[in-house]
Amino acid sequence: MRHFGHIAPEVRHRLFHREPCAFTADSPPHLLAPALGATLYSPATRPRLAEDILKQAARGVVSMVLCLEDSIDDGEVADAEENLVRQFADLAERGVEPPLLFIRVRAAEQIPDLVRRLGPSVRLLSGFVLPKFTEERGVPFLEALVAAEAELPAGPGGPDGSDGPARRLFAMPVLESPELLHLESRAETLSGIARTVDKYRDRILALRLGVTDFCSAYGLRRPPDMTAYDVQIVASVIADVVNVLGRADGTGFTVTGPVWEYFRVQERMFKPQLRRSPFLESRADALRQALIEHDMDGLLREIELDRANGLLGKTCIHPSHVLPVHALSVVSHEEFSDAEDILRPERGGGGVLRSSYTNKMNEVKPHRAWAERTLRRAEVFGVARQDVGFVELLAAGLPG
Repeated sequence: MRHFGHIAPEVRHRLFHREPCAFTADSPPHLLAPALGATLYSPATRPRLAEDILKQAARGVVSMVLCLEDSIDDGEVADAEENLVRQFADLAERGVEPPLLFIRVRAAEQIPDLVRRLGPSVRLLSGFVLPKFTEERGVPFLEALVAAEAELPAGPGGPDGSDGPARRLFAMPVLESPELLHLESRAETLSGIARTVDKYRDRILALRLGVTDFCSAYGLRRPPDMTAYDVQIVASVIADVVNVLGRADGTGFTVTGPVWEYFRVQERMFKPQLRRSPFLESRADALRQALIEHDMDGLLREIELDRANGLLGKTCIHPSHVLPVHALSVVSHEEFSDAEDILRPERGGGGVLRSSYTNKMNEVKPHRAWAERTLRRAEVFGVARQDVGFVELLAAGLPG
């Protein structure tokens, strides 16, 4: 799989200075973590879940979470588990590579139970999402994951082809507990989380922020014209999470952006303009006008603010959010040029240089971590051509 792999190769060639790389569920974690992109959540109760998964993959989704927790009723859990087992078997029979698939569980004991029940189709599972994560609640989840993986049949599980578990299982803890939000317990809770994820570092693919739960603790809900960063009590905890867990010194983790709760069916509302505009350039012009006419400002601003605040990727609850997240994750030609200039071997001693676009200062030592992070993003999302922007990428990714 690859980002923008659902569009024709000749279109990708016109859009990208450097195309996104290909990856699989067995790629190394340092590649998979930024590659998660827009992670689409789906209730595990959906009766045609296997079909839905492949449909979304064909539209550019590369990671999904199948949820047994807050998205379903407490009385539906047993049926949802049975449905997951059936749907994974269906997917395995189809023989098509699905997106990276994760199951969001409620309790630690669900992890080994589901791994056993999935049987051979467990090979399609990339890991588990762990809710309400703290040190106290997180350790049993992670111990259960390690034990479940150890029970899998042996196979070439290592990246070098050495014998190991036939399937590597990752964890994605969700940081959403009241203890993390409340000021009097935040520092201690963050320290405990940091100890836990550091101990299980090789298991942690990314950390996810549960902003809806943060708002719930104070009876808040942000309106569609405001981002998570406009809600100060939420912005403060995001800042502290990145401060402790998102550092660029080698101790940090990928932290993903919060869910955007609002949606209009963009595909449907854009189609009249796009039907009248069959060519890429005309489609882009039509889409520019549609973006003006149909308010997407909140989502787009939040995606930009996610990255400015050290987050990468985003939790999504509607397919229409996926393509904007991916289009805004593509590295611009200007960003790429700056990053390459900063990281040239001859710049190892530091110094200041004018950017190749002659519009900014690039200071080699302070900007090095930014440049390294930018090139990791460029590897998985690609680098746009000099005259290609967000709207062109979005227009090309929409169904014809």
